[in-house]
Amino acid sequence: MGLKIGDKLPDFKAKDTNGILFDSKDYIGKQPLVIYFYPKDDTKVCTQQACSFRDSYQDFKDLGAEVIGISSDTIQSHIKFKSKFDLPFILLSDTDKRLRKLFGVENDFLFIPGRQTFVADSDGIIKMIFNSMSGTIHIDKALKSLKKLTK
Repeated sequence: MGLKIGDKLPDFKAKDTNGILFDSKDYIGKQPLVIYFYPKDDTKVCTQQACSFRDSYQDFKDLGAEVIGISSDTIQSHIKFKSKFDLPFILLSDTDKRLRKLFGVENDFLFIPGRQTFVADSDGIIKMIFNSMSGTIHIDKALKSLKKLTK
């Protein structure tokens, strides 16, 4: 059973592309968060999704939110992916799938890691959860959810 709308984001830690330990406590309670889980760096749909988040990143920042991408790829893979596509947001490595389990992100089609987006308000309360293998839809859904929070 995964997280639900109305739940508080769990505290979690993971290494980012700078090799620094990211701590969710540094963000939860301070600003809205868009946390998206994706299957794999540098694959067609995952790249489209990441580039769509990149292209809309300023819109997320204008709404006060930070974007965090999470996959089970290694830090080295994330570094290459981030550099190749000039991704301005945080990428976290979840090689042991601990975060995926913590958030309750299930596999799609039995074996492909799920693609799921969570939007939390500045208090860390989950306001939207969206699950779809189509990558680019996540960006519009997340932006609409954040706009509702700022009204």
